This record gives sequence, structure tokens and C-alpha cells, in this order.
Amino acid sequence: MSNKAGDIIDDLNSLKADRQKSAIKKIISAMTIGRDVSKLFPNVVKCIITPDLELKKLVYLYIINYARVKPLETLLAVNALKRDASDFNGNPLTRALAVRTMGCLGVEEIMQFLCDPLKDALNDKDPYVRKTGALCVAKIYDINPQLAEDQFGFVEKIKGMLEEETNAMVLANCISSLIEISTTKGKDILNIDWPKCRHLMSALHENNEWTQIYLLEGISRYNTSQQDEINEIIERILPCVSHSNAGVVLSCIKILIKLLDLVESPETIRTVCKKITPSLVTLLSSEPEIQYVALKSINILIQKRPIIFEKDIKIFFSSFTEPLYNKLEKLEILYKLVSMNNIDMVLNELKEYASDVDVQFVRRSVKLIGQCAIKLEKAAQRCVETLVELVKTQVSFVIQEAIIGLKDIFRRYPNTFEGAMTIINENLRTLDDPEAKAALIWIIGEYSDRIEGAETQLVKFIDNLKEEPYVVQINILDSATKTFLKCQTEESFNILNQVFDFCTKECENPDIRDRGYMYYRLMTIDPQLASKIIVVDKPKISEDVSGFDDSLLAILMNNLGTLSVIYGKPPEIFVKKTKEKFFEDDENEGEYEESTFKLNEDEEDDNERRNKAKTI
Repeated sequence: MSNKAGDIIDDLNSLKADRQKSAIKKIISAMTIGRDVSKLFPNVVKCIITPDLELKKLVYLYIINYARVKPLETLLAVNALKRDASDFNGNPLTRALAVRTMGCLGVEEIMQFLCDPLKDALNDKDPYVRKTGALCVAKIYDINPQLAEDQFGFVEKIKGMLEEETNAMVLANCISSLIEISTTKGKDILNIDWPKCRHLMSALHENNEWTQIYLLEGISRYNTSQQDEINEIIERILPCVSHSNAGVVLSCIKILIKLLDLVESPETIRTVCKKITPSLVTLLSSEPEIQYVALKSINILIQKRPIIFEKDIKIFFSSFTEPLYNKLEKLEILYKLVSMNNIDMVLNELKEYASDVDVQFVRRSVKLIGQCAIKLEKAAQRCVETLVELVKTQVSFVIQEAIIGLKDIFRRYPNTFEGAMTIINENLRTLDDPEAKAALIWIIGEYSDRIEGAETQLVKFIDNLKEEPYVVQINILDSATKTFLKCQTEESFNILNQVFDFCTKECENPDIRDRGYMYYRLMTIDPQLASKIIVVDKPKISEDVSGFDDSLLAILMNNLGTLSVIYGKPPEIFVKKTKEKFFEDDENEGEYEESTFKLNEDEEDDNERRNKAKTI
């Protein structure tokens, strides 16, 4: 191994570029698999002075990887990097690579040396160098905000480039850099006005697909209420919804949906929505992962603008070859789009899903039938009939989910679908899911005076009362009490005594025990009063709203096309900021600095205590 290391060092010290490149490639290969080759740092840095561009790239890559480990040795390469960055008569690619490398080093001591080359790069005649310099400003700001913002004014420089820059690629990178700085700083610093917005729109179709996303993000930061400006923005970015890149499509749709809230013409709203629909449909024919992102975005868009897909519900019908995550997302969308105009079509489709091989998908489909009954009162009868038909399939998990749905329907429409209770007697033995058991027990207690042999059915659940989970035990207590108050039979009295005995003496759950004591004391004092308190009409349950609240919906709409939509959460919840500085005024900044100073003092005290402990 030592001989190999010696051979590599000999190659690095050679004057032949081919031998140097071969040696550095071996070093980088070892570096990528996790081996520590930092000891070769001085030998590699010597190779930086070369006219060979490929060799220079390899050396830059090595330096970037070990700069934080060898900050002092990295200073040896600074002069060479500055010389490459200042070679205005040479290759622009060399200048750009040098500036990019210095920005990626991440060593605060080197940032001061980067400022002069970066200032030249931002004014370079070659757009590739200016593009690299714009991105480098964000890297400097991340390490030393004061240096980038106040001392050299780099931030103001790239702000000015938004109006002056003629190259579309450079303009997009300026937007990217300012967005990154805004995220780090905690407030928007782009300050897009109408001239800047028009400048961005002019450059939109001169860029590739990825830089277009940054330009669209910059356009989305412009706020206006002028109808002529709104119409112009819509007209100029609307062609982007037909783009082949999903990121461009979603970024464009984000702007359009935002502007539609301000549009006064109903015809314009309809036209834009008609243009959006085919683009989203095209995304649904892509790979499953892209489909999932599109479905998540559609789920949010439908809540904001249902008109987009109100006549295209068939698009969200699932095929058996689709992955489960897409099927479940389509069910969520179906629930939001279901109406009296398409309920028969949706019920037939959901009934077909009940024969799918995936248990989770089947259960969710059956549950959706019950939710449709709650959402659409006029279609409730058809939904109940569909649930009864599914119960007759004698598939255990279908029966369980159907009974859970029927319980909610009975609560929504009391004394309306009592004929469906006949399925209860026939399917008691198929229940093993706690939620399904709890639903059935609730139905027995609520309608014990109308269900023949309600006491007998209740006894079957009491035999294993101690082993049942909490949700089943609490429902047994409620149902046993209701059954006695409604039926007043000896059998119901014995059942109630048995349940009270368990709840007040053996049960360890404080909720069940307290409720058991409360019911017992009510029955002992005055059974008629207990009946007025316990046996009363329950409030009707409201429609199952599965959407987002208005504030969260607005945040998700502003982050369309990002992970925020996938998680259904604001970005700050799952993205850790690199700089925890969110100042709103100078007073807050002073408080932050003071608290940081105190923290450092505490750390010093800890170090002193550790040193004393070591001495002892």
C-alpha cells in the first residue's frame, strides 16, 4: 500500500499532465468510497498551476472536498484560484470554475479573498462567468452575511442585475441566488416591481426548462391589482402550461391560480381553467412518481378551484395496475368532486374497487361510500343500498368497513335507514376490528328498542370484556346503559350490573372507570333522570371535510411544485434553515446578539469546569 502511495506522489510531482491526471483520478476514486486521502493535499494543490482544463477541474474537486478539513493548507491554493479568476484574456470557463470553487470552499477565512474576484466576475463580459458569480453571492451570504450585504454590496449588485442583465441564463441565476438569500434571511428581498416582472417574462422562453422555474418563481413574487398587468402576465405565461417539464407546468399553474383570485372577468377565469386542465391530465399519464406529485397538487387545486375538474371525474378512476399510493390519492379527489350529477357513476366504480386485491384500498373505497352518503343527502339511500350489497359479499374487512360507514350514516340521518339494521344479526361473527366492533355496539345500544334480541347480541361482546381495547369497552358501557334504559328487561339489568361491576372494580382505564361511576350513581339516584341525560338525540354529524383550512391552503398554493405539497405542511416545519435569523427590526437583532453572547459565556464556563475536573 505504501508503494502505491509513493507511486501516486511521484505521479503528482511529475511534469507530465497525463500522469498527474491519472494520479488525481485514483485519489478522487478513493475519496468517493470514503477513504481519507487528505494527507496528499499539499501534493495535489501543486497541480493546480496547469493550463490543462481537465486537470484543473479534478484539482478543484479535491480542494472543495477537503477545504473544511484543511483550512490552513487551502490558503495555499488561494493565490492560484485568484490568478485563474482574474485571467480575463483566457478561457471564461477557467474564470468561472475558479470563482465557483472559491465559493464552494465554505471556509470563512477564505471568503475575504473571494470578494475581489467575485466583484470582477459579476461584471465579466462572458455570461457564463456572471451566472457563476451570481450563484456564488448566495454561498458567501450563507457563511458571512455582513460581508456580502454591507461590506461589498453583492446583494444590491445582483438586485440591480434584475433590471440591467440581458442574458436570460444570468437573470435566472440572479433570481435563484436572491431566493436563497431570502430563505436564509427570513424575508423576501427580491422586491419585484412591474418593470422587473416584464423583464423576467421577456427572458422566460430564452431559458432551458430548469432555469424557467426560477424565472416563474420570480414572477410569482410580483403582487398587483391592476387588471391590465394581470391580463398581460396571464397571456405571456399561459403557454408554459403546455411545457413538457412537470416543474415548469406546476410553477406556471401556481401563478395563474394566484392571479385568478384578482381577475374580474368570468370569461377569463373559464378560459384559464380550461387551459390548465389538459396540462394536469398530461401529467397523470407520466411515471407513477410524477403522477403522485400531480395528484397531490390537483387535490389542493380542486379545493381552491373545483371548476378545473368538475366535468372530468373519470380521469381519477383507478386501474388495477396502479400503485397503491396513487389509488388512495385518487379516492381523496373523488370525494371532493362527487356530486348529484356523477354519484351513480362514482358508486358503481367504488363497488368495483371492493373486489380489489389490496385490502387497504378496498377498505378506503367502502369508507368513501359512507362519506358520500353524508356529503349528499339525496344520494344517501343509494349509498346505503350499495353498502348492504357489499356486506352480502361476506368478505370480513368489507363488512367491517361497511358497518363503520353505516354507524356514521345513522348518526347523520337518525330514524331513516333502519331497514339496514337487519344485516347486523347476520354478521356478528365476522367482526374482529376494534373500530368495527365499537361501531356495531354503538348501533345496538342506540337502536336496542328496535333491534330484536339486542340483549342477546350485546352479551356476545361482554364475554371478553376484559380483553377488549378501550374503544370497545367504552362503547359496551354506553350501549349496556342505553339498552337497560330503553328495554327495562331482566336480561338488560343483569348485563348492566355485569358491566358496572367490571368498570368500577376491575378496569384500570380512568376514563372508563369514571364514566362507569357516573352512570352507576345516576341509575341509583333516579333512573328517569338518567334516561333524560343519557338517552337523548345526538347532534347530527357534519360532512367529513378532508381539505385544508384557508391559511394552510394559501401556504400550500404558494409552494405548489415543492415538497410542501407532498407533506401537506408549511416548508418551515420540515426544512431546517441554515441561519436562524428572522429579524424584523434592529431591536430584535440586538436581542439576538445579546442572547448569543450569553450562550458563549455559558459555553466558556462549561469549558472551565471541565478543565478543573481534569486537573483534579
